[in-house]
Amino acid sequence: MSRMNESDEAWAQTAIALMELTSLNADDTAERIVALCERAKTPVGNVAAVCVLPRFAGLARRTLDDAQAREIKVVAAVNFPNGGASVATVVSETEAAVLAGADEIDLVYPFHAHLAGDKQIGAEMIAACKARCGRRGTLTVTLETGVLRDPQIIHDVCRMAIREGVAFLKTSTGKQIVSATPQAARILIEAIAELGAQVGFKASGNVRTISEARTYLEIAQARFGPYWLEPQRMRLGGSSLLDDLLTQLGMGA
Repeated sequence: MSRMNESDEAWAQTAIALMELTSLNADDTAERIVALCERAKTPVGNVAAVCVLPRFAGLARRTLDDAQAREIKVVAAVNFPNGGASVATVVSETEAAVLAGADEIDLVYPFHAHLAGDKQIGAEMIAACKARCGRRGTLTVTLETGVLRDPQIIHDVCRMAIREGVAFLKTSTGKQIVSATPQAARILIEAIAELGAQVGFKASGNVRTISEARTYLEIAQARFGPYWLEPQRMRLGGSSLLDDLLTQLGMGA
């Protein structure tokens, strides 16, 4: 493999620092989550966060703490992956995850209900979830843009979520046929820009290579400038992306 040029290396380093290393499988085990947390400490620096199901939030937090990696955030994905319409279920999952040690909550927006005509349940769910995120209130809303599809619908949901006080907008769960796309990313980022650029952006789903990661980083940087490429504003969600980044940097998988 040929060596990356300095620019490519810089992008790869940036991408690792912004990564949200993810394992959200129904058959996840404690061993798999421990291994995920161990991977989060790479030879070229730590990733920004790990994203797990609520039942593994406590294990992930303890594993990272034991590894002296308190700065790596633990994100718990609730209402995952189907984006159901039960506020009570979301509240229960969120409370349990926060109690177990989750630093952030990632709520899958009730996209099916929205498309069926219920445009109120989303705002109600976001408000209820945010109220239980703790004092910091760090809440991501995953829109599932590949299902919402229509740019105007996506834009409207973004604006509503921002008004409800979310910390991040995220493209997708990665569990649908269509996941993150540059078009969806631009819609989310423009909505963020319109309402003051105080909300972060996460590209997730089908972000597997340095080339794909760079596309989203460049979209964000073109709109907000290089200062925006920090974990408080930008994340790249995935599992296999880290392997590609480390391989490109000559570190192996």
